[in-house]
Amino acid sequence: MLWLACAAGVVGLLASRALVALAPVVGVCAVLANPNVRREAGLYFRNGAAMRAAALFGFLLVSGLYTSEWATWRHELFRSLTWLGVPLAFTLAVPLAGGQRRAVGALFVLGTAAVGLATSAQYLLDPGSANAAISVGQNMQSITGVFHIYFGVMLALSFFWGLRLRQHPEARLWWRGALLGAAAAAALTLHLLAYRTGLLVFYAGLLGYVGWLLTQKRLVMSLGILVLLALGPLLAYSTLESVRHRVGSTLWDLNQYRTGQDLNDYSLSKRLVAAETAVIIIRQHWLLGVGPADAHAVMREQYDWRDYGLRDASQADVHNQYLNALLGGGLVGLVLWLAVLFWPLTRRWARTNPDLCFFILIQATGMLVTDTLSLQIGLNMFVFGYGFLVVAGEAREQRKLLVAGC
Repeated sequence: MLWLACAAGVVGLLASRALVALAPVVGVCAVLANPNVRREAGLYFRNGAAMRAAALFGFLLVSGLYTSEWATWRHELFRSLTWLGVPLAFTLAVPLAGGQRRAVGALFVLGTAAVGLATSAQYLLDPGSANAAISVGQNMQSITGVFHIYFGVMLALSFFWGLRLRQHPEARLWWRGALLGAAAAAALTLHLLAYRTGLLVFYAGLLGYVGWLLTQKRLVMSLGILVLLALGPLLAYSTLESVRHRVGSTLWDLNQYRTGQDLNDYSLSKRLVAAETAVIIIRQHWLLGVGPADAHAVMREQYDWRDYGLRDASQADVHNQYLNALLGGGLVGLVLWLAVLFWPLTRRWARTNPDLCFFILIQATGMLVTDTLSLQIGLNMFVFGYGFLVVAGEAREQRKLLVAGC
């Protein structure tokens, strides 16, 4: 049943919000279906990854003592139940077998690549219109409607996970070929559609991959990827019109901010202004923040003092998960968030799992330029990956210790 919940979660991320919402419910049912759930209930409270996720929910709950946006707080509390439900499922449900875990990974990789190829085909049907949109800072959504920032992150994850899955000793030749093709399709889609955030995390992942290969003393392959890191962006710029348009629009956007011009139609400029505005508020509420539910309203109030010439509709919230954690939760909220994101790397079993390390690296990099958890798809994408890789990994280690103790 947990496998069914995972499959629903993957398909939901790619195509259906209803399935994403249903997946945690199926996961909780999988917990109830575990015949040993009473005996193993304590594992949830001993699972550090699950407890750190619960601490985020607990902080949001406590912030109700000083929030002034009650309707928003109740909504945030409801949507944040996923921090409890997903780790609970991966801790107490009958764990997935190795083959089932690989099947979930393959579904994500092949599904994301398929949606990427379909979106690329849509682009190629009318590249002129698409490139014109890119030149003014707009992006194509995926053909299934996934927001471009999160779809770019999913494509980057698919590239690295696809390469990892094909290296499994039980993978047959045709299966390795399919996964290699999927990884190539994900990389091609990222460049063809010129997803700025997706390309950022893609190349950050490649740099991290070089570091991992160096720890394995694979110097020749490390050198090859370093060459790819240097030549890939240049080759994409010289061959793809969409990339040239993206670079041009980005440079123009930054120049608008640098010279103090009209910023209303420029994405990066509005994000930089939002960061400036948030820093002013953070300095005044550095310990506990303004409350996660109050962040949007307080940002609007600060824009009333200085709006940088932005219309109301152009006044953006913070597009940086770390600044957003500081704004809503202050130093306490940031520490809780950093513990969720990076604490797994203090565990040896996690550091030696490249799939988990790629997940953390790509998510952590993407969060420099987007507040991933503010939209439901971003929250679901992170919590699902966190549950599947981190919480489930720690649960497996706990069960090994229990078996060894017996």
